Amino acid sequence: KDSNGSSGDSSQSSSRKDSNGSSGDSSKDSSQEAGPAKAVPYKKIAVWTAAAIAAVLLLTYLGVSIYFRSHYLFQTTINGQDFSRQTVDDARAFFAGEANAYTLTITESGGRTEDITGNEIHMAWNDNQALDDILNEQNAFAWPFEYFKEKSEEVVFEISYDKNALEKKVSTLNAVTAEPIQPKSAYPEFDGNAYVIKPEVYGTDLDSEKLKKQVHQSVAQLEEEIDLQEEGFYKAPEYTTESKELKELCQTLNQYCKASITYEMDVPVVVDKTLISTWLSYDTNFHVTLDEAAIRNWMAEFGRRYDTVGTTRPLTTPAGKATEVSGGTYGWIINEEVEFPALVNSIRNGEVLTKAPACDQTAASHAPQDWGGTFLEVDLTAQHMWYLENGVVLFESDVVTGKNSTITPPGVYDILEKLSPTVLVGNIDPETKEPEYRTPVDFWMRVTWSGIGFHDATWQPAFGGDVYLWNGSHGCINMPYYNAQELYSFLQIGTPVVVHY
Repeated sequence: KDSNGSSGDSSQSSSRKDSNGSSGDSSKDSSQEAGPAKAVPYKKIAVWTAAAIAAVLLLTYLGVSIYFRSHYLFQTTINGQDFSRQTVDDARAFFAGEANAYTLTITESGGRTEDITGNEIHMAWNDNQALDDILNEQNAFAWPFEYFKEKSEEVVFEISYDKNALEKKVSTLNAVTAEPIQPKSAYPEFDGNAYVIKPEVYGTDLDSEKLKKQVHQSVAQLEEEIDLQEEGFYKAPEYTTESKELKELCQTLNQYCKASITYEMDVPVVVDKTLISTWLSYDTNFHVTLDEAAIRNWMAEFGRRYDTVGTTRPLTTPAGKATEVSGGTYGWIINEEVEFPALVNSIRNGEVLTKAPACDQTAASHAPQDWGGTFLEVDLTAQHMWYLENGVVLFESDVVTGKNSTITPPGVYDILEKLSPTVLVGNIDPETKEPEYRTPVDFWMRVTWSGIGFHDATWQPAFGGDVYLWNGSHGCINMPYYNAQELYSFLQIGTPVVVHY
């Protein structure tokens, strides 16, 4: 029992010890040796990866830096043109193309255009190494910091071109070779209502030498347009619509044209701007002249038209005979010497008025039969007379007029005098120095101051017919006594008398 028990205890104890102690140590040692062997590769990989990335970045940085030693940095503009990542040669090629593409447009009067191109005049732009300097002054190694920075540069190019080619081009321009139109100044023109300023004409006559000089200047400064009219290359008219002198001249001319004088005739005669404008002129100093000689001529024509004394007038007798009458002392006589200066003054003062012209003598109307509707009429052929009042025959009578040697003068007259009674006295006989006759009459109605008139003639055996041929008067109109008396009773001084054949 002791032996089994002891042996059993010993075996178990030894076995547990071996199992715990020996087995535990072995496991612990194994664990301590395997841990370090697994950690070492991961650290190396991380280091190697970081080193590789750094090397790539460094190489990239150096590569890009080297690139930007010959290329412009990001966001680099020169004269407004983007040259990012481009070389100096690229920039020079671009600006060379710009030089060839340069165009100077010349605009002529009327809008026609002609071009002068850089290619035609062999234009070149020399930057004098400015493009290289821009590249050389940039920090290529700072490119990461310059990525978002805008860099704007301005280069002033030295412009060169073939001056002879440019001169030749200018000399062939249409503006230079075309037949020039001479400029014309603006001027006042009557448009039917008022004087207005007629616009100036600039024409196409230009100074070619002045143009050549300007073209050289424009090309040198790379200007793109020359407007020949706006820039004053055409010979300018002396006066334009904006000239103060012309505006004042128009005001003066229109002041005259404000006048309007209406003469009261059968049809009103109007002297207004339409006629006045033809009488106005001005000199180079813009002094306005009213042509008084022309006005006087117009007044003379006005008088000829409306003066009726002695003129031929048509009429129809109460018996229905159509005839004419000429001569006499009755009718209109316009006093031109009075009316002429009055008209001139009215025009100068811009007056507006209606008036009758100044007259030396007037008549009943301005109608063709200016004696009106109340008058005496004597038909020398019919040896008959009528008295009409307002166109109605109130009285008529046969008469005896002058014999062939002392005819009754035809014409239009008026009653100058009424006497009752009186003595008619003839002309003085050169031999006897006595009047040819002294004849008492009871009713005398004078027609002319030379002795012609109506009167009673009791000595006449008859009236009318051909009595005048064998017993005619000394020129008076002989009437039966009672007829002369009746006529005398209602006849007024100034009554027109129409005597005709």
